[in-house]
Amino acid sequence: MKRLGSRAGLILLVVAVALVALAATAAARTTSSKASPIIIGWAFDSKGAMAPFDGPALAAAQLRVKQVNARGGVGGRQLQIQTCDTQGNKPAIAKACALKLLGAGANVIFTTCDVDYAAPVVQEAINRGVLAIAPCIGTDQMGPKRFGAKGKLAFSFGNVAQDEGSAMAQYAWAKGWRTASLATDGVIVYFKNVVQAFKVRWTQLGGKVVDQETYHSLGGNDVQNAISRLNAKKADVIVTSTAGAFGALGTLISGLRTLGNDTPILNSWAGDGTYWLPKSPQVTNYYFVTFASIFGDDPNAAVNKLAKQVHAGTGGFITGSAAIDGVVTAIRRAGGSTNGAALAAQLVKFKKVPTLSGLVSFSPTLHTVFGRQYRVIKIQNNKARLVGTVVAKVVPKI
Repeated sequence: MKRLGSRAGLILLVVAVALVALAATAAARTTSSKASPIIIGWAFDSKGAMAPFDGPALAAAQLRVKQVNARGGVGGRQLQIQTCDTQGNKPAIAKACALKLLGAGANVIFTTCDVDYAAPVVQEAINRGVLAIAPCIGTDQMGPKRFGAKGKLAFSFGNVAQDEGSAMAQYAWAKGWRTASLATDGVIVYFKNVVQAFKVRWTQLGGKVVDQETYHSLGGNDVQNAISRLNAKKADVIVTSTAGAFGALGTLISGLRTLGNDTPILNSWAGDGTYWLPKSPQVTNYYFVTFASIFGDDPNAAVNKLAKQVHAGTGGFITGSAAIDGVVTAIRRAGGSTNGAALAAQLVKFKKVPTLSGLVSFSPTLHTVFGRQYRVIKIQNNKARLVGTVVAKVVPKI
């Protein structure tokens, strides 16, 4: 009996030791999992047309990551941004960047702020089941509309063009303007979609379109022809969507002002910043809507502080911070998972989720933000200041 009891005790001891070892191994694995960083692979443009937008967004994101990590990270895991320069978003280089970042274990891929330029990076990410995020793409193509079923993994923290064009129309109507000339830059889909959305919402409000012109920046030679035709039509406002970095904006405004045409010009977020301003003639009576004011007069003091820290060139800088906020929220709501499908399932349910950029909402059809408050900036004699805010009441179909 004693021998049997001793043997039983020995067996129990062995089992107990084994259980302790298993528990220790599991704990070690858990600790290791928690300690491993969440890697954000960021493919950005430092040299091309998107550089004025990508650079500030990345800088703001890096500051936001430091703040998140200082508070313990996400579920005990630190965030880590790894970058790759697409050097003007050349397709082959952009694809190589995506492969490099994914090969290094990126849990989430961030990309440039135009869907055409971003496509090579987005495609590589979603093909591998990795969430693809753009800080400031502004079209509904960042999602299933362009990328099919795998596009469920693609989102942007920019404002969708339908919402932005609608907000512009609403602001123009509130200013008492009733007739508009439309000047569409056909170089990228975002530019075209903003003007299309403005037209739909403008006519809904009762506004009249008196002229519609198309031009192409980035080497197009038809800007002058558009200027002549716009000048020949009397309108309360001239509406466009184009970026100073693309080359045509300064020419468009200078051309009209040289002809003595002082009609207000209203632009989208693409026309933000003062980096593109011509010295003569100075820019006057020019308005644009944007995410945040970079001129020290934003209604949110935290935005003003961040703008100063990153030396922001456009209000789009804030989308870098917002995108980090959104991804962090999605990871937490997914129970700490960084699986692309799990994160996408959380993002698509976002309804007025708070970020430094304002309230963020997505839907199954719109993977780019709608409903966020815009800042309205006016430039007069090359000096910019905040003159109002606006939230789109309708997201029109285009």
